[in-house]
Amino acid sequence: MAVWGERWVTHGCISAHFQTMVVEGEQVRAELLLDGPGATAGRIQAFKADGTPVLEGTASVGPDHGATALEARLQAALARPPGPLHIIDQMRVGQRGPDDETAVVDFDQHLGDLYPFTLAGKLERITERMAHHARGAQTPWGGPVLPFEMMSVLAYSQSQRAGFVARQPSVGLFIDLEVKMLAGPVLVGRRYRVQRELLALGQSKRTESWWTRSTLHDGDTAVAEVLLHQGVFKASYPGYPAAQASAAAT
Repeated sequence: MAVWGERWVTHGCISAHFQTMVVEGEQVRAELLLDGPGATAGRIQAFKADGTPVLEGTASVGPDHGATALEARLQAALARPPGPLHIIDQMRVGQRGPDDETAVVDFDQHLGDLYPFTLAGKLERITERMAHHARGAQTPWGGPVLPFEMMSVLAYSQSQRAGFVARQPSVGLFIDLEVKMLAGPVLVGRRYRVQRELLALGQSKRTESWWTRSTLHDGDTAVAEVLLHQGVFKASYPGYPAAQASAAAT
C-alpha cells in the first residue's frame, strides 16, 4: 500500500515460493525490492530473525503483471510427467470443481478444521495493520477489504467439495502461492462464486503435489485468482512404496 496505494488492493499480485515453515511466535522480516521509482513490479523475500529464508517471489500491480514468480514453476511442472502416484492418484489434470461453489469470509466466521481461526483473530496478529481491513472500515468499495493473507482461506475453505483430495492419513504443506487481483478488491462478507481447476500434478523426492487455480467471481466479473501448489509428504502415508520414492529421487 505504501508503494502502490489503492492500486494494490484492486490490481495487486503476490507470487511466492515457500522455502521454510514458520510456526507461531517466530519473527519474520518481509522485504519488497524495487528497481527504482515508478516500478510496477519487484522481488519479495522474507527471513526469520536468524536469517533463515522463508519465501521468495514477486509482487506487482497490474493489469499487466509481467512474468510472476510462479509462472516458470508451473510451466516446469506441466512439462514434467509425475510418474506413478500413490497419495494423489485419484486426482486428474483438468478436473474442475462444482459449478455452484461459493465462498464468503466474515469477521467472526469459523472456516473448518483446516483453518482454526477467524478473520477477527487474524487481524489482531497482523503487525502492520491497515485501516481498510478493520471491522466497520469505510472504503471506496463499500466496506472492509479482505487481506491478501486471507485470500487462500476464502478460495480453499470449501475445496474438498471439488474432489481434489489426497489419500489419508497424510500430512500436507503449501509449496507455492499466488494471489492476483483482477478487478478487486475482495470484500469481507461478500459471497463469491468459485471456479476451480486442477492444472498439474507432480512429485519430488519427499512429496507428491498438485497445482490448482481458483477464480473468484462477483456476478459475471472475475475479481481475483488464487494459484496454489500444495503437496503431501510421502513419508506421512503408511506403506508408501520405498522403490517408487527412490525412483522419484533420481
